[in-house]
Amino acid sequence: MFSGIVERLGTVRSVSLRDKAMDLTIETGFPDLELGESVAINGVCLTVETFDATGLATFHLSGETLSRTPLDQLKAGSKVNLERAVAASTRLSGHIVQGHVDNVATLASVQRAGDSYALRVFVPQDLRQYVVEKGSITFDGISLTVNELHDGIIRGNQTGFEVGLTIIPHTWDHTNLSSLEIDTRMNVEVDVLSKYVENLLRFSPTLGKVAS
Repeated sequence: MFSGIVERLGTVRSVSLRDKAMDLTIETGFPDLELGESVAINGVCLTVETFDATGLATFHLSGETLSRTPLDQLKAGSKVNLERAVAASTRLSGHIVQGHVDNVATLASVQRAGDSYALRVFVPQDLRQYVVEKGSITFDGISLTVNELHDGIIRGNQTGFEVGLTIIPHTWDHTNLSSLEIDTRMNVEVDVLSKYVENLLRFSPTLGKVAS
């Protein structure tokens, strides 16, 4: 489990494609990694397969992961958001993040807003019921607060909505957001608590009647 508070930026050293899968070698800066440890790479929970004392680590991405995330757009030199799994003593400064990507979002706009940045991110319509104003959402592994919601957005052949975000200077400087270009595809994970609520309403007759 993660909290969506990015610990550091890593740099992709190499990308190797093989048999519809991919090996990703990253300069993580974590000298004490363990074999089999989970690390969130741009919000995707991946397993450490090899590592050395400098923090250089390799992760294997299956065809399933590549089909559901935009990690295949990474190349040598790409900056990625890194977060190690939370420990029992860790402060949960963000929200509960599983590292299980729900869909792919697209960066729609970036504007300077004083010393911060105003972003709008396009999200496919199938996630709309899980996103609320002032709720939490994760883009590329960053726990962010939803400031605005703009419905009825059509982008290409997709219908969806746009999430308005305010990015403070610290987040801008310490994540990959400052290096992203418009139309960049991003991993999106909605708050898992909203899924549990939906499931309870769907399968509990009593709660379902109250909600309706």
